[in-house]
Amino acid sequence: MTSISRPPRRSLLAAGAVGVLALAAAALLPSTNAMAATGCAVTYTTNSWQGGFTANITIQNLGDPVNAWTLGFTFPDAGQKVVQGWSATYQQSGKAVTAKNLDYNGSLATGASTTIGFNGSWTAANPSPTSFTLNGTTCTGGTTPPTSAPPTTAPPPTTPPPTTTPPPTGTTPAAINGQLRVCGVNLCNQYGKPIQLRGMSTHGLQWFANCYNDASLDALANDWQADLLRISMYVQEQGYETNPTGFTNQVNNLVDKATARGMYALIDFHTLTPGDPMYNLDRAKTFFAAVSARNAGKKNVIYEITNEPNGVSWSTIKNYAEQVIPVIRANHPDAVVLVGTRGWSSLGVSEGGNSDEVANNPVRASNIMYTFHFYAASHKDSYRNEVQRAASRIPLFVTEFGTVTYTGDGAVDTASSNAWLDLLDRLKISYANWTYSDANEGSAAFRPGTCAGGQYAGTANLTASGNYLRSRIRTPDNFPTS
Repeated sequence: MTSISRPPRRSLLAAGAVGVLALAAAALLPSTNAMAATGCAVTYTTNSWQGGFTANITIQNLGDPVNAWTLGFTFPDAGQKVVQGWSATYQQSGKAVTAKNLDYNGSLATGASTTIGFNGSWTAANPSPTSFTLNGTTCTGGTTPPTSAPPTTAPPPTTPPPTTTPPPTGTTPAAINGQLRVCGVNLCNQYGKPIQLRGMSTHGLQWFANCYNDASLDALANDWQADLLRISMYVQEQGYETNPTGFTNQVNNLVDKATARGMYALIDFHTLTPGDPMYNLDRAKTFFAAVSARNAGKKNVIYEITNEPNGVSWSTIKNYAEQVIPVIRANHPDAVVLVGTRGWSSLGVSEGGNSDEVANNPVRASNIMYTFHFYAASHKDSYRNEVQRAASRIPLFVTEFGTVTYTGDGAVDTASSNAWLDLLDRLKISYANWTYSDANEGSAAFRPGTCAGGQYAGTANLTASGNYLRSRIRTPDNFPTS
């Protein structure tokens, strides 16, 4: 069979203690940079491993409103360094660190808060700072005793949640289903019931960022009634490697937008060329440390750690997964993690293999699923047969598929698309379609030019593929709660 490759246009270890400092307001001190707050509170939380750590800092303004802020603190040990930060601009001189707001989070009303964070390194020790200033105001207060961080070994076996979970208080997919988990070969909701999520994947954020605005995401959530937004962040092809901070912020912003609309957000580390995930191992650790720390409090985030491995063995992919998953678990221990499979996430079929290699040698971690990709006009009965065979042994998630050929172009193959989606519906396998964009190709949901200011809701600007997917996704969900 033809492989699932396509041209570029288409598609950490030991966690230490968690220290929490609740720091209350003190006296007003003058500021030369911005209006000083008359009170502040800071929560500083860390997850540490040998030589490195992730820090999350929540800043609350307890005084007068401010339009800009600078947070200052001093590391207790000279070997502690800020390596990469998010949601603020960081500078370090010796042990002293300052973090200045970005454009979007500079205004803090009385009682308002914002969360920033960074990845750091340490040599001899990694104690938490004990004093913070906000615009010159010193924040002082008591210390809450540390609690233990998640273990660094594989998480405990997944068990169904307790049956005493209260009924949902909202009607969105995330409100009904809550924190997802893997139970057996299924994706299950907070009630321990198997569910299927249906949604769309973005195209590359470096090319189609204008397609993911409030209007288009309102249409996806409300008109399409989608459960899921897959946020496809290319690593190469002018992607993450060119601007790690910028792309990380872009992903986090889309997670927030999906969360506000009650959808699940699937963060896709979109590796394609080269096909060896180990090539991006360090980038993956840095990226997933940042996004898992930033989104650790959310119940609607799923992590896809490598998009389409190809040209490498399953053991290489497994090795990569077993190094990246602990980075996520250190910050977000309950999140579902998705692992790409051999042969462009075809369970090895596109490279002459099958799912036995995964079933017989699974990744040593719990609460994970394995990805499968297909293009309906190119991948038919032999691929469907393998998915049906695999689905009884390993948990599957179709994070990318097209109604057209593997190139991402051509006409919609309605018969094969129906056969695929009927199979996924019957097996309760979740899916995201490629692609929620106006790319000039058959797989795009919108006609070219739509994202420059067109209408997203309804069918006027949909392609044949978009119209087909909208009609399938809009059919009522079946989310059991008892």
